[in-house]
Amino acid sequence: MKFSLVTATLIALIGVSGCAEDRFVGRPGLTVVQQGALPEPLATDLVSASRPQVLGPFDQLSVDVFGLPEFSRTVTIDRSGNISLPLAGEIPAAGKTPTQLAQAVTQSLRANYVRDPRVTINVTQVVSQVLTVSGQVRQPGLYPVTGRMTLLRAIARAQGVSDVAREDLVLVFRRVNGRDTVGLYDLRAIQQGIYADPEVFANDVVQVDESRARRLFNLAIASSGLIAGPLIAILN
Repeated sequence: MKFSLVTATLIALIGVSGCAEDRFVGRPGLTVVQQGALPEPLATDLVSASRPQVLGPFDQLSVDVFGLPEFSRTVTIDRSGNISLPLAGEIPAAGKTPTQLAQAVTQSLRANYVRDPRVTINVTQVVSQVLTVSGQVRQPGLYPVTGRMTLLRAIARAQGVSDVAREDLVLVFRRVNGRDTVGLYDLRAIQQGIYADPEVFANDVVQVDESRARRLFNLAIASSGLIAGPLIAILN
């Protein structure tokens, strides 16, 4: 795999060198106060920021047409990203939200002389929206992405890192607009509040491993103990 890496930029991103400390460091601008207990969250704090759910191949859907049970059924999006329904015919589903797909089904039924169709679509099984967690974690595998997911949460889904994991060498591979990118993260720095826990997305690959990180970021990580900021490279 070909990649370009600007060493000077990566070294600038590191920011600090030396060995990691056991004490809490915290990022610049972080306010530390003495308080007997954590404050209770507000009701709005208990709800993660919403993200539109995008449908993909092999997701299973429940399609309900109010008052017309003969048109209501459970369907699975095929590998081409379509669903097929009576009268409505074949409808593209991949890349749409459930609401957008319901609107498309409504329009198709209306075009086929169904009077005032009211369509509701619910996702009953998610297959397409998953991320991969691999390498030195206790349970490598594919994990569904529902709502907002962060790097620490993804690793927690995999039951945490193994006893031989390098917490300072965690890679996140992502394809963006046709280009492969990779980020190098230091879990110790995130846990110390030096930088924010990054969000991860469906189709990302999270790898907790030493060998690939050293191969991709060898020059940058050789000079630092605690990596104080994520390092990002474009692979193609």
